[in-house]
Amino acid sequence: MARPNAKHVSSRLFFLFLFVGLLALALISDFLWASSSSLASAYSSLASNWASEKSGSVVIHNVEKEKTDEVNKDPAPGRFLSATYADIPAPELKWEQMATAPVPRLDGSAIQIKNLLYVLAGYGTIDYVHSHVDVYNFTDNTWGGRIDMPKEMAHSHLGVASDGRYIYIVSGQYGPQCRGPITRSYVLDTETKQWGKLPPLPVPRYAPATQIWRGRLHVMGGSKENRHTPGLEHWSIAVKNGKALEKQWRNEVPIPRGGPHRACIVVDDRLIVIGGQEGDFMAKPGSPIFKCSRRHEVQYGDVYMLDDEMKWKTLPPMPKPNSHIEFSWVLVNNSIVIVGGTTQKHPVTKKMILVGEVFRFKLDTLKLCYDIYMYPFWLRKIILTSGS
Repeated sequence: MARPNAKHVSSRLFFLFLFVGLLALALISDFLWASSSSLASAYSSLASNWASEKSGSVVIHNVEKEKTDEVNKDPAPGRFLSATYADIPAPELKWEQMATAPVPRLDGSAIQIKNLLYVLAGYGTIDYVHSHVDVYNFTDNTWGGRIDMPKEMAHSHLGVASDGRYIYIVSGQYGPQCRGPITRSYVLDTETKQWGKLPPLPVPRYAPATQIWRGRLHVMGGSKENRHTPGLEHWSIAVKNGKALEKQWRNEVPIPRGGPHRACIVVDDRLIVIGGQEGDFMAKPGSPIFKCSRRHEVQYGDVYMLDDEMKWKTLPPMPKPNSHIEFSWVLVNNSIVIVGGTTQKHPVTKKMILVGEVFRFKLDTLKLCYDIYMYPFWLRKIILTSGS
């Protein structure tokens, strides 16, 4: 039997020890890396919590299956978000689901006259718009009495006001996607279900603030023809019994800040405008269907008031920026109640964030002391699906 070569055995042992050494080094490196990551993670969590307590900011962690409202989620772990993106702590109200609307609507309009709610126009889908009015009866919780709209009337983002019988409809967007606004304006007699015409607005406006004050139909703000640029102009025209008493609109004092989707309310002989936004989707340049293209938007909670002096006064703002509230308010027990709305887009997902609060503005004083209540997240989903 031949003796093995000593040099050959030595070489094999050398490679064996080298392999074992490299493997041990890899295991030690992996252990040190995992330890440092764990420590860094723990430090980050501790620092985030400490900073949250000190600054009052909202820190939202990306924890799988976390039972938190979707509006508060953030895919970037430990990212600091403004309190704008979180619900304001408040007691939750009890809600009752009513009869489902005949059709889904987005950016439609609504106005109550006695026990009836008139819901006008709006998107069915981004490519389809409604051209009729549905009527809801609060007394028996039913829908009925569909009213067709004039063919030339705008289909969404209308300026709407009522004197208790007649509904005045001003300007708005004609057609689906992101077509521009028109100047045509109409009036509906809710007793005879007949339509009449009003003098056209001097220039087209998209979702202008609209209200009847001191016998005149006031229209202000909104967006200009491109849907994005805020308008400051303010016009009025005398109206009575569904008729315009003048042939042309009169120029009024411009509103301090322009933009669409604002609540416009008359109370105690004062005209109050609340919330809104600057900017909106625009038609994609060159698109034959005016396909919507996202643009920068800035929601705000500014509040302005016009009184005997016919000068705009700035009042304290809402607790958070709020838009799409032109048909989300009601006067109850000497208070203005505003339900929901939309606020600034999420900084990471860029998705629209729904306002989860009900704001009550007591009219006893003009200090705008808001009582805040919550409404459940499932209801916010219904509101987003059904309209704005």
